[in-house]
Amino acid sequence: MKRLKRKPVEIDRSPLKDRPLRHAGQSLDEQLENLIHDEILSISLITGLLGFMAFMEWMRHLFGWNVHPLMWTVMFVVALLAGIRGLFRARTRVRLLRQARDGERAVGEFLERLRELGYQVFHDLIGENFNVDHVIIGPAGVFTVETKTLSKPARGRAEVVYDGHDITVGGFTPDRDPLVQARAQIGWLRTLLQESTGRSFPVRALVVYPGWFVTLKGDIRQRDVLVMNPRQIPAFLGKLSAKLSPEEVKLASYHLSRHIRVGEQNAA
Repeated sequence: MKRLKRKPVEIDRSPLKDRPLRHAGQSLDEQLENLIHDEILSISLITGLLGFMAFMEWMRHLFGWNVHPLMWTVMFVVALLAGIRGLFRARTRVRLLRQARDGERAVGEFLERLRELGYQVFHDLIGENFNVDHVIIGPAGVFTVETKTLSKPARGRAEVVYDGHDITVGGFTPDRDPLVQARAQIGWLRTLLQESTGRSFPVRALVVYPGWFVTLKGDIRQRDVLVMNPRQIPAFLGKLSAKLSPEEVKLASYHLSRHIRVGEQNAA
């Protein structure tokens, strides 16, 4: 009998040459997933295991076995109380992460409309121990966009006030200065583009507060950091003079997209 030759087993290759660009809120999605797996599931598993052991010891005790279940019961009660506390803390963190993620997604969807005005839009750029929520590149220059999705006060006006130097949110100064964070992102992105393209690009920052009323004091259009509601972005960009040619927009966008894809490949 003639034996048929078997086709060699080959590993299928992905049809995609490059990994997709990151989507808005992807870092927060990853934090949520880690929180659920590393904390919530671990707490539930340990508490459930100790509860099962305590139950088994009680069964042995009730059926006359010479074993007292007190030790396992004490361990279970301690684990249960610690688990309940941990779950409440994790629930608060999950709520805050989801709120921040949804805010980034909402702003990301709004920024996508800027493509009609000649802008390229990127989401969730990963740096060293930080991320930039969004970057837009177009005729008016290069802008980082930092989203601050904060709960509104139960009473009073949800207002952000910015005078070009200081910022108050709901009448209070933020614990972590978003202006310092925004300027750090400007420096990082400017250096990245200069090293990858050999050219210097004008980079500014937008700090946006979805759902908040933003009051600007004085003429701050030339500041390196701007604060606004995301709905104000198109009108603001429309008032700026063109600083980048279409070719420069393509150049900066290409190198930034390559940086993102290389980072995704290295992280895979």
